[in-house]
Amino acid sequence: MMKLKKIKVGSIIYQAFLWIYSLISLYPLVWMVFYSLKNNDEIFVTNPFGFPTNFRIENYITAWSRYNVPRYFINSLFVAFVTVLGTIILSVMFAYAAARMEWRFKDAARIYITLGMFIPVQVIMIPLATLVRDLNLNNTYLSLIIPYIAFNLSFSSMVFYGFLRTVPFELEESGYIDGANIYYTFFYIILPTIKPAIATMIIFVFLSSWNEFTMALILISKESLKTLPLGLLFFQGEFTTDWGAMGAAMTIASFPTILIYLLFSEQVEKALTVGSSVKG
Repeated sequence: MMKLKKIKVGSIIYQAFLWIYSLISLYPLVWMVFYSLKNNDEIFVTNPFGFPTNFRIENYITAWSRYNVPRYFINSLFVAFVTVLGTIILSVMFAYAAARMEWRFKDAARIYITLGMFIPVQVIMIPLATLVRDLNLNNTYLSLIIPYIAFNLSFSSMVFYGFLRTVPFELEESGYIDGANIYYTFFYIILPTIKPAIATMIIFVFLSSWNEFTMALILISKESLKTLPLGLLFFQGEFTTDWGAMGAAMTIASFPTILIYLLFSEQVEKALTVGSSVKG
């Protein structure tokens, strides 16, 4: 009986800790929503942390209509979508070749790809800007999409490589015995097995490209091609700043990332157990 009481008390303490941690983690998001519904006086003087006294929906109308947020939103969405698609396709194919096939220099190629994770973005900014200029990619979507894919390729490839190494080779062998070719086994046997890893990397790559600021600031100067992180700079005026409208724009910018996580959260939860589930 005493042991059961200790277990129960320990479970209550553990759950209380998780609830407190969840509230602390969610508060910045809630504060941002409150922030977007206040004016400058409430934000800085009368009510900086509390519930909005008046729901100022006009902040969202101002952000959406006056500061060209729809254009920035579409640009960010397009760049992030293409980056995710390109990164996932290239990294899955490379990881499959490195983990499941035998070919010359495959270890050297894997090490070469891995080295990309240890190169800071700041180190290559000047060469990257020069290369983009020489390729006549200035002020185009490709000037962002290609570097974003390149920088996310290393980590994504290694994640998929690790997952693919846990998949038993017997799955492919059984497919070959039934007459399946390499393309069938890749698309209908391997890819469904690593869906949790794909969902995890979709979230990671999307967040990385959606929130990226430094490269976009250097490589994009054309107004019609700027992304949301760049667009937020226009809310800061020389003498005054519409902080409520900026909060509304940040809330709008956060919506796609929350939606992406909700769509793939179930698969992400399975990511840590994919190996054992396959073996079982």
